[in-house]
Amino acid sequence: MSRLPLGLLQGFVLVARSGKFSRAAEQLNLTVSALSHQIRNLEGRLGRTLFDRGPRGVTLTAEGSQLLDAIGHHFEGIEHAFGRYQSRHQDSITLSMMPSVASSWLVPRLPRLIAKYPELELSQHSSTEVIDFDREPTIDCAMRYGLGVWPRTRAERLFGEYIVPIASPSLVRRMGGLPDVSLKGWPLLGDPSGRWSDWAAEFGMPLPSRYVARFDNTESLQRAVLEGLGVALGRLVMARSLIECGALTVLCKERMRVTEAYYLVYPKRSESHCGVTKFREWLLAEAAEYEAGLSLPGPVESELPKA
Repeated sequence: MSRLPLGLLQGFVLVARSGKFSRAAEQLNLTVSALSHQIRNLEGRLGRTLFDRGPRGVTLTAEGSQLLDAIGHHFEGIEHAFGRYQSRHQDSITLSMMPSVASSWLVPRLPRLIAKYPELELSQHSSTEVIDFDREPTIDCAMRYGLGVWPRTRAERLFGEYIVPIASPSLVRRMGGLPDVSLKGWPLLGDPSGRWSDWAAEFGMPLPSRYVARFDNTESLQRAVLEGLGVALGRLVMARSLIECGALTVLCKERMRVTEAYYLVYPKRSESHCGVTKFREWLLAEAAEYEAGLSLPGPVESELPKA
């Protein structure tokens, strides 16, 4: 067999890491069709199938895994060696985070980051999935919501979270004013986290026999609340800006703290990244200031917007 071109192996490693031809093709400045052709060429030369192809991406076959184990660390070494010569990269950060948290929490604070570190170039990678930094070498760090345990990463706690019952001011007016903690007679919306049972247990509220509607994602749930369909348990971090501008109303003074929190997560390779170090310092300070004022005052009916 003739010597394999290095480009074929590089394409294989990038597809294997990301699990998607589209993402790897973007990194290589190729079309998906061209990269797919290269991988077919590599499989033909080796006489082996390296990927199982599916509608949501590709997964390595047993032989593909063996090849990645054999050559993957060599490409990581090359990337590390060349990284020291890429000075621009040290001021360029790619951050992965949920779009909802980006829009409600991070984006309003970015002017302060730019004012402090004008040299930084921040790119947001929107994702609701846990990032595998080994498969995503272009992502430097992530903001994630959970218990703070992600393998092969360092996780630094940023701030905690509360859930509260929220509704639109129009629904509050239709119901004749604010309820007590039992929410008796109010239309409730089922949510993907199933927190209503926790709320009921903590505050002695009877669970409804049925929900007005159920949603399997937070974005749709919040939209339904804004339209006045019913009451949801909202995470303050995601809903706070809408509460402060009057688009949503907190229905009672009770709060329920959850065990999950928001974390800055990054791999070992990012510990020496100058841009990540600056971003981390700024983010931890912003998070501490935010958490100090996380609890909202109780609802005041007189402050509800008039019809």
